[in-house]
Amino acid sequence: MGSSAKRKKEKKKDFQKPKLKVGKARPKAANATDTSFRAKSIVLNQQSIHSAAPTSNAQFEHTLSLLSSKSDTQRRDALSYLTTSTSAAFAAGQPLPQPVSIILPRLHSLLLDGSTPVRQQLLKLLAALPGAEISSHEIEQLLLYVRAGMTHLAADIRTSSLEALDWLVAVQGEVVVSCAGGWVKTLRILLGLLAWKVPSKPGDNSSGSGDGGKWTSVPKATFGKVGGEAKMQIKLLNSLALFLRAGLAAPAAQQNSPRYHPDHAAPWGFPLRHTECHMLPTRSNPFGHLNLFGAPRDAESEMFEDREDRQRWYAENVGEAVEAGLEGARKEAGEVGRAAAGVKKVVAEGMKEFTLDG
Repeated sequence: MGSSAKRKKEKKKDFQKPKLKVGKARPKAANATDTSFRAKSIVLNQQSIHSAAPTSNAQFEHTLSLLSSKSDTQRRDALSYLTTSTSAAFAAGQPLPQPVSIILPRLHSLLLDGSTPVRQQLLKLLAALPGAEISSHEIEQLLLYVRAGMTHLAADIRTSSLEALDWLVAVQGEVVVSCAGGWVKTLRILLGLLAWKVPSKPGDNSSGSGDGGKWTSVPKATFGKVGGEAKMQIKLLNSLALFLRAGLAAPAAQQNSPRYHPDHAAPWGFPLRHTECHMLPTRSNPFGHLNLFGAPRDAESEMFEDREDRQRWYAENVGEAVEAGLEGARKEAGEVGRAAAGVKKVVAEGMKEFTLDG
């Protein structure tokens, strides 16, 4: 009995608040840490502190590595810093901290990023890059991701990819339509997004099968927002006009040459007419479109480097689909009708000098 009563008294003491005398400090806890010492140095694992700041090139390269971060905010901030640095270097007439051939491969996957602010900042960075320094190989690689984004399930990604295509055509339109798959694949996707009838792939006249092809209908793409289909149709028509102008219109240097205007500026004069048709061709393999001794062609992956080849493929395969689609769009009137009229004007100017049997 005595031991149990003693234990009860000890338990009561544990829960009793000690009475402090005036002028004395509060007793320290049993797990208190002594912080009265002063350290002579601080050691940080896996980090280093330097008195000199990193160079702009090193900081630019470090920011490029942050583009693969898992955080949306970090990727957006990294793109913002790259945009500011690129614009400042371009305005000052200085070279970029890193060449475009190193920057662009880091941006490919961001075209399909699920974050809208990241893609918006990416478009700003692309607009700040000098288009003249982008090689044809880099454009061909970037165009693969642009086409993948244009056929993406997410409506926002399709819209951003369409803006990226407009930028590519604006800076290097000739390269875009001349690279492998740039003319056929991109044009098919644009017509598919507009829900215009396009010929099936096995029936292309350029494939050499001669069966004429079957016309198929692509379901109209939706862009998420209710009531925004008209706006997106206008955007698609404007993008189609830019793309067709780059592929069908004659370059400025060719328009100023005597061969482009034989009846007005020909150096040989009257009575010689159409003399340029009997002169040596200005490009290699001028009869390559006939494919007399070659293997069956894969038109989608073929390079259409010459304007006449692009005109011929357009007239034989999608010319009727574009004309029918434009007629339907012009009947809607309003901004859609004006955009369709702009596309029709581009097609008329681009195909003015072309004939299928010529």
